[in-house]
Amino acid sequence: MAQPVRASQSTDQISALLERTPRPGHVPVITTRRAVRNWARNEACVPSGFARPETTGQVVSLVDDARRAGPDGRIKVIGAGHSFTPIAMTNGTLLDLGSMDKVLDVDRGAGRVTVQAGIRLRELNDRLAALGLALPNLGDINVQSLAGAISTATHGTGVHLGNIGTAVVAMEMVTGTGEVIRCSETERPDLLRAARAGLGALGIITEVTLQCVASFNLHAHETIEPLDDVLADFEGFAASADHAELYWMPGSRRCQVKRNSVTDEPRRPQGRLGYVRDKWLGENLGFGAICRVGRRFPSLAPKVARLVMSAAAEREFIDRSDKVFSSPRHVRFVEMEYGVPIADLAAALGEVRELTGRLAFPPLFPIEVRVSAGDDAMLSTGYGRTSAWIAVHQYRGAPHEAYFHAVEEVMDRYGGRPHWGKMHYQTEATLAPRYPEWEAFAAVRAEMDPDGIFSNQYLDRVLGPIHSS
Repeated sequence: MAQPVRASQSTDQISALLERTPRPGHVPVITTRRAVRNWARNEACVPSGFARPETTGQVVSLVDDARRAGPDGRIKVIGAGHSFTPIAMTNGTLLDLGSMDKVLDVDRGAGRVTVQAGIRLRELNDRLAALGLALPNLGDINVQSLAGAISTATHGTGVHLGNIGTAVVAMEMVTGTGEVIRCSETERPDLLRAARAGLGALGIITEVTLQCVASFNLHAHETIEPLDDVLADFEGFAASADHAELYWMPGSRRCQVKRNSVTDEPRRPQGRLGYVRDKWLGENLGFGAICRVGRRFPSLAPKVARLVMSAAAEREFIDRSDKVFSSPRHVRFVEMEYGVPIADLAAALGEVRELTGRLAFPPLFPIEVRVSAGDDAMLSTGYGRTSAWIAVHQYRGAPHEAYFHAVEEVMDRYGGRPHWGKMHYQTEATLAPRYPEWEAFAAVRAEMDPDGIFSNQYLDRVLGPIHSS
């Protein structure tokens, strides 16, 4: 019997409920009555039901059920709910692949690992480390599911390193017609190029083969520097370390600079006390308190900027790569991020810098700037060019619309491409000219999901209708 959810649920609460539900040889579907929200709490949906499959075969069964529901049948997958867009929202069946988290195959000689796609990045990093392997690059949050990170073209920073999808060399998906299809660099390579940034529009990813590297340590060097000095030679800055990024608080003249480089030196991690002070007390508890004050008293924003920058400390340590890449994030916020050609970064950020001084309600979060290498995934935000990324944030509950709209207008002037998992106001008409293989992706989508059972309002807006041949 389906078990009703009687109150608004987070994705973690739903996962726990699904784990307690008996599975006597079939996939249980839990009916719902209230909304499910994403991590930032800015998006919500009321699915008709939840399911937690454990195998590809069970995913096929759930897709077939959605197809039998007719024109209104819809099915989507949600991971950690860490997208700031409604990309995973649905009024149909919502799948949690949290039980599909197994390591299926390891080819140590080739450095390739096949895993189920529901595994969270944090667990994946630990399992790879136990095998003496690692992903070459990661973002600064590790709670996402692997499938979700791939589908939204999630990236880290590194001028010679692409987004997470560039490490994918093979994939298994369940299509909208219930077929199980594999693609790789040699078997249907164009499908792989589409699926490396598929937006959840092509199929349900069930297995992924990753090209890994030998596990490595990073030498982290964090400094406080004048923003103007960094922007004066931004491309030089981007090349100054394997992974370079900066955080700048609007209203401040200085920025926090992070340069992380591969090293053969042994681990010399930050001490426990220092980690708790910086990562928990400073970047979470203390920062959250500062943001609450700024939200309540906007006139104090300049002081907020000074407090944030004064709390950023210089530090240096060496640790396992994924432990350097990722940091805990408990202060909730909304975010927009755009990629522009790296040569345009200084000009684009200069315009953003100027507009932040005109806002009626000031930003309470730093602006993050990163870089990434180009790739050939059809709808990758890094398609065909080295990109610089400008990410703007606002504390949850504080006004953000005017800020984000103004930033997007700047990004449009530089051919900016929005991160698929972060807020933006673009449509199919405005996005299509920015992607040379837009029509090729549309053709793959029509083949993989001819009836649109993976569609939702977000995909209808950014990709438009499915045009079956």
